[in-house]
Amino acid sequence: MILCRVVGNAVATIKHPVYIGKTVLIVQPVRPDGKTPRLSSFLAIDSVQAGVGDLVLCAREGNTARQILGNDDDPLHSVVLAVVDAIEHPDGYTTGPAPE
Repeated sequence: MILCRVVGNAVATIKHPVYIGKTVLIVQPVRPDGKTPRLSSFLAIDSVQAGVGDLVLCAREGNTARQILGNDDDPLHSVVLAVVDAIEHPDGYTTGPAPE
């Protein structure tokens, strides 16, 4: 799983039928402090009604996405699995919702 911040939505008027009715989010991997970008952003199908600014857990494996969202033949690669309420880190900091 990858800890990410939702940074936007991707909208397409013409898409594969599997994506009809699904929300595609742009997610940015972050470090456990929730602030520092770690890797390049990527697209993930939302399965938990996440929104921009939310801290989320994502899976970036096609098999996981297909098990949660579709069937073995669907062209899915990544999925948002959870909205994170808070992270309590052993170094003493707590991560929560995006700063306003």
